[in-house]
Amino acid sequence: MLELIIRFGILLAIFASVFVVSQVLLGVTWRNRAKVAAINKRLRMIREGTARDEVIAILRKNSPSDYQYLPWILRELAKSFQRMLLAAGLQISPTQLVVIIGALFVGVMFLLTLMARALQFELNAGVTLMLVVIASSLTIALPLMFISLAAQRRRKRIEEQFPIALDVFVRALRSGHPIASALDLLTHEMEDPIGSEFGLVSDEVSYGAELTDALESMADRWNQEDMRMFVVCLSVQSETGGNLAEILENLSDVIRARASMFMKVRALSSEGRMTGWMLSVLPVFAMVSMFMVNPGFYLDVAGDPIFLIGFPSLGILYLIGIFMIRRIIDLKV
Repeated sequence: MLELIIRFGILLAIFASVFVVSQVLLGVTWRNRAKVAAINKRLRMIREGTARDEVIAILRKNSPSDYQYLPWILRELAKSFQRMLLAAGLQISPTQLVVIIGALFVGVMFLLTLMARALQFELNAGVTLMLVVIASSLTIALPLMFISLAAQRRRKRIEEQFPIALDVFVRALRSGHPIASALDLLTHEMEDPIGSEFGLVSDEVSYGAELTDALESMADRWNQEDMRMFVVCLSVQSETGGNLAEILENLSDVIRARASMFMKVRALSSEGRMTGWMLSVLPVFAMVSMFMVNPGFYLDVAGDPIFLIGFPSLGILYLIGIFMIRRIIDLKV
């Protein structure tokens, strides 16, 4: 009997020890998960102890600048480039990205030159031109293409989230919340990217900015007409009165109807868009494949004077073709 009691006591002690250790480990894991698994980036930074002014500075890092010192065309290109970095969620400035790309271009160009010398190709003007094109494609075109794709994904995501955010906003208004409280509710209920964007608007309002100005700044950062319509609705309602919840509910229905129409048009035009992508990718794929299999196919004739005219001309015609294809498949609804 005594042996049975001792055995039961040992098993009970083992169970209690395992239970206490597991509870401690689960508690630590849950606390860390609460910091990491915040619903959006802004809340995650706040839970990690980042000051509010630092959070605003990080989230507004790539807000479009004025660039008044640049000509009109360059100014618009600079703003578009900065909006692309903002939409992609990169925490580097345009200047930093340009410096990184420039350093990569110099490094890749140096390696390609060494490879050409190792393969005993003469570094004439044609070979140098082709190496510059290859280095530019690897270090400039490819990174910008991936950044653009990431920006397009986040833009599409925020377009999908915006009607949902309007629905949450409308329900908060109908339940009796004021506009500021309904806006703060969005910062805790919506995921990125729109959750952090509304959080940034809430922080700007708490620091003294006008609500319409903060929302207009958000619309300008993302260049979204739906957000601008939201700002117009708030401005008109504040000046003339009316049922704001009903106005925003109608706006949400219009946005969803337009999105549905856009998806139908994309489905009907999918064959043409796929043909455009194939026509865009196939020449590059053929050239890269041929160059990897037999570099001399291009480099042996690079010294011919007509190569210096024909190769850039083909590149220009290719870019014109890409531009025309993009214009054809760029559907507006």
